[in-house]
Amino acid sequence: MQGRRADREGQYIGVFSLVPSIGGVFSVICPFCNSNDDKVIDSRSSEGGRVIRRRRKCNDCGKRFTTYERVEETNRLTLIKKDGSRVPYSRESVLKGVQIACGKRPVPEDDKIALVDAVEDELHRTFDREVESRVIGERVAARLRDLDEIAYVRFASEYYQFRNVGDILQELETISQHVKDVKEQRPLFEEGSS
Repeated sequence: MQGRRADREGQYIGVFSLVPSIGGVFSVICPFCNSNDDKVIDSRSSEGGRVIRRRRKCNDCGKRFTTYERVEETNRLTLIKKDGSRVPYSRESVLKGVQIACGKRPVPEDDKIALVDAVEDELHRTFDREVESRVIGERVAARLRDLDEIAYVRFASEYYQFRNVGDILQELETISQHVKDVKEQRPLFEEGSS
């Protein structure tokens, strides 16, 4: 079983392996003294229950550190590129594309990660083994349109390979006509009311 660990004091972030100890209980190697004798002080779920955050204390050196446990997707998706070649799906590549599109726009990093999480969850629910790069691009573009229109235009210009300014202007016209949903806004008319 693998996970990720981070420490507030030392800013240590890395991948860890859980080491089975006596009695079948798992322990983690301390990032400070390399001991595998620790105890869990606090456990909480985060990211909608997909991640478990555990605060740990090393029994040897007494320092505290945090671990994050995430379930690995057993059915790894394979990405089918435009040229027909197949490569493993990479969440990091999708996030990098979103970050590049957002550039220096005032888009919080948490929103970018949430966008990638939503696209990834949708892909794993919809596809069993293989997904075309076109599908991923379309889903990222649709979510970017609602997140930040400038980032969307940047992403779309690269993804849709606009040939000239006319193509960009046409897309801008489409965006300006698109009604943007406002988060947590109640509907004007309730369904079923007359």
